Amino acid sequence: MVVLNKIYTRTGDKGQTALGNGDRVAKHSARVTAYGTVDELNATVGMARLHVAPEMDAQLSAIQNDLFDLGADLCRPDMEKDADAEYPPLRLAASQVDRLESQIDAMNDVLEPLRSFILPGGSAGAAHLHLCRTVARRAERLSVELSTIEAVNEAAIKYLNRLSDWFFVAARICNDDGKSDVLWVPGANR
Repeated sequence: MVVLNKIYTRTGDKGQTALGNGDRVAKHSARVTAYGTVDELNATVGMARLHVAPEMDAQLSAIQNDLFDLGADLCRPDMEKDADAEYPPLRLAASQVDRLESQIDAMNDVLEPLRSFILPGGSAGAAHLHLCRTVARRAERLSVELSTIEAVNEAAIKYLNRLSDWFFVAARICNDDGKSDVLWVPGANR
């Protein structure tokens, strides 16, 4: 259990922060940038929750919890030392990816196939979910970039990849099951 009695610590005043294993790194390091973007994503999900139906809100609540799991995963380097850790690090699991895929399939079953690209927008819920989608893609890119220099849990990257797809399909659901999607018209304003 986390106990936060004091919010500011002054330990980051010189541009460094502590990772989950206690190592101190620059706040602009690839690892901090990746999990910081996951935190940003979580905030955008919180905004989206204000504009969706109760069933989707419950799914987004679970996603927010997953995103905290993901942040905990990404802030803990040295995956090869997990078995020796005094407190085993929290790592995203394949079952969390599977849950997203199952939800995507269920939502997609009620949608007509796309015959055009769609523009982000339509309902307020859809617009917010499209913003979540783009932040999820950025978090994925940053996590993939991190994985080129340090070990990253494969399930974490898969989760972010599926999550952006989840947001896309969920945005279509918020647009009256795709009937109110805003279609791209190539060259419309030439």
